[in-house]
Amino acid sequence: MNNNKESEVLARLAAQTLDGKKAEDVRILDLRKVSGAPAEYFVIATGNVPSHVSALSDAVFETVKKATGLNPHKIEGYANAEWILMDYFDVVVHIFQKEKRAFYRLDELWSDGEELSISTKQ
Repeated sequence: MNNNKESEVLARLAAQTLDGKKAEDVRILDLRKVSGAPAEYFVIATGNVPSHVSALSDAVFETVKKATGLNPHKIEGYANAEWILMDYFDVVVHIFQKEKRAFYRLDELWSDGEELSISTKQ
């Protein structure tokens, strides 16, 4: 990614894909004004069971690749699908099973970030 607008578009694309595949509680956190943030945006979502979490990750991978040509720098957690992290440098997508999301509380830890709507329409 080379500018803020592209990162925001990628974050919304990932979030819209997750929402369209029945992920729960999909959120985009804008972390650009948060000191020490590891990325510009976090996209956080919940899947019901490991196969759903994996399918959500697959859908984001395919949609982002088709729309932008980008592959994630790294994908972690795919084997057990309790928490899959997809690192697109400026945008990090986190797909959790419900229990893991409650345990790690990323939504709370990064609550200083501004929540964006999934849609580009306000």
